[in-house]
Amino acid sequence: MVLTVMLLVVGGFAVAPAHAKSSEHVTDMTVWSASMGRAIPLRVLRPADTSAPRPTLYLLNGAGGGEDAANWFDRTDVVDFFADKNVNVVVPMEGAFSYYTDWRKDDPVLGRNKWTTFLTKELPPVVDARLGTNGVNAIAGISMAGTSVLSLAENAPGLYRGVGAYSGCAETSTPFGQLYIKIVIESRGGGDVENMWGPEDGPGWRANDPVVHADKLRGTTLYISNGSGVPGPHDRLDGPGIDGDLYTYANQMGLGTVIEAATNQCTITLSKRLRQLKIPATFHFRNVGTHAWPYWQDELHRSWPTLERSMR
Repeated sequence: MVLTVMLLVVGGFAVAPAHAKSSEHVTDMTVWSASMGRAIPLRVLRPADTSAPRPTLYLLNGAGGGEDAANWFDRTDVVDFFADKNVNVVVPMEGAFSYYTDWRKDDPVLGRNKWTTFLTKELPPVVDARLGTNGVNAIAGISMAGTSVLSLAENAPGLYRGVGAYSGCAETSTPFGQLYIKIVIESRGGGDVENMWGPEDGPGWRANDPVVHADKLRGTTLYISNGSGVPGPHDRLDGPGIDGDLYTYANQMGLGTVIEAATNQCTITLSKRLRQLKIPATFHFRNVGTHAWPYWQDELHRSWPTLERSMR
């Protein structure tokens, strides 16, 4: 079903719901970002009951930013899962290899990225006005965005009542954290990390380190999870998302184990820091599991009661 609508300008930003997808509760929108000079595509899940204002969960994709098939809609049951829930779910479908942060310089390959500005200042007022929300928010993300959601919450205290971070590396100013980011941005994305936060080991990296600034998470409901990297129940040749494909299976069993083991160490570091600061958080360390979507679907389900309570 295609819906023809007029462009709506709210608070100086353009919002254009485009068309419904597989459900009446799914709508595509674009919101103009003045800081990035372009319209940002979003996919939105509407509440089961829209008779009253509802809260909003911002749900971020991983390294591909939703620009490829590795996104919440193509790899999980997110549409069905939220079909009976009274929450707006807003998913940016852009931002590949950006770490959803404000970059210091435009990148020749990855372009202009001002995601902290967009997600914390430009987007929420438009979402609240267009969707008639109650102004209460939470945010969650995987992998690359498992870092970003923590940093976004630290940059905008009070904007998000709850944060869900799945298989992310929260440390960005350590040699290990910087190496992980370089692999994502340079090896996979073709960008230049110095265009993001400046020279490595410079102040920009420490300024954006969620572990260093973890004290800013005080008062925020936190759900943080990670697998061990040891293959688990979803790591089978006939597993979801693999479906008998040998290349996909080999990639998940090879790279997926290494990445998840690495992010596990980052998550342990974050857990120690939060305990040191006496900041309560729910941590779920799985004994098994690789860096793969079926586990993130499980974690979204598992974290939902925590995130839902944070938005009441």
